[in-house]
Amino acid sequence: MAPRTVLAVLFEGVQSLDVTGPVEVFAGADLLSPGAYRIRTASLDGAPVRTTSGLTLVPDVSLATAPDPDILLVPGGTGSLCPDPRLVGWVREHGPRAARLVSVCTGAAVLAAAGLLDGRRATTHWAYCDRLARDHPGVEIDPDPVYVRDGHIATSAGVTAGIDLALALVEEDLGRDAALTIARHLVVFLRRPGNQAQFSAQLAAQTAHREPLREVQRFITERPDADLSVEALAARARLSPRHFARAFRSETGTTPGRYVDRVRLEHARRLLEDTADGIEEISRTSGYGTPEAMRRAFVKALGTPPAEYRRRFRPATTP
Repeated sequence: MAPRTVLAVLFEGVQSLDVTGPVEVFAGADLLSPGAYRIRTASLDGAPVRTTSGLTLVPDVSLATAPDPDILLVPGGTGSLCPDPRLVGWVREHGPRAARLVSVCTGAAVLAAAGLLDGRRATTHWAYCDRLARDHPGVEIDPDPVYVRDGHIATSAGVTAGIDLALALVEEDLGRDAALTIARHLVVFLRRPGNQAQFSAQLAAQTAHREPLREVQRFITERPDADLSVEALAARARLSPRHFARAFRSETGTTPGRYVDRVRLEHARRLLEDTADGIEEISRTSGYGTPEAMRRAFVKALGTPPAEYRRRFRPATTP
């Protein structure tokens, strides 16, 4: 494979992890397969830039002298929300030339300002999805996925989602085993598929205000195989089923049933990825009861049955 040039764009107010996360993935891939990637960084004038955390990043070159990249990476950060017009103009001109145009977090705002997301589906950090949709109505914003790919353009959610997207690109180039090896070395969640929600069930739902409901949330997470019907959970909270269901939704933003469904799905996914347990055992310990019930849940939520999910996302050998 000829070396693929990865060019990360730097600017004042860039989010450091949006740059270093994907760069570490491509650098790890180059260690596994020497010569696979050539990584370069560039700023408008070739001058160092200060990140949102106060770190200073020193680019390799200026954008004017940067090589034509195979993968053009546009990170996010406060500097991407009101980007320098010169940066927008450079991305407008050079973005279509890249085989893959990638944004991390609010880097999608730069692509949108350059007109490169018009008529396309895209995502960004959950906190900025509404703003991006309002400022650029020609872009179809999907606030849920970790990353979205539309043609040669890929946009990802906040910070660590850039790592997931970079791993997906490496998997395309070097294969699944290479991507999983890099993920293990970086000690990240093996690889989240793009359609996975930006939040886990526990993060997506608000933490309840009242202790009885917070205890119920903890119990659901710790015991997905228990009786988690509304009646049983209401009894733990010492509330009537109707009062419990209304209070749970009011304080967490979701219904008890949906919360249970997401917790069980995440529990089963982790067991499929991280263990050699059989499908029947996983369906039981995750609260589904039967393999068929788990299969229906996976197909509905992820579009793939458990066995296929395991084949795609479990490493060849579990460390």
